[in-house]
Amino acid sequence: MHTPERIIRLKTVLARTGLSRSTIYRKIAERTFPAQLKISTNGAGWRESDINRWVADPPRWRTPDETAVDRF
Repeated sequence: MHTPERIIRLKTVLARTGLSRSTIYRKIAERTFPAQLKISTNGAGWRESDINRWVADPPRWRTPDETAVDRF
């Protein structure tokens, strides 16, 4: 059975990665960390699967569009 994608908030991302808030946003700007998704007018979160992939191998994580370019 397929498990639905979970959206996690910043507090959970901070706990799972061990990074500071400023480091997360810097890495997002550098495209070395998954970007957040807008989930409401004033709220944002991350796909849990993206964070799990980043935690498993931070140096090799790439944004989806960079991965697509690498395939060709």
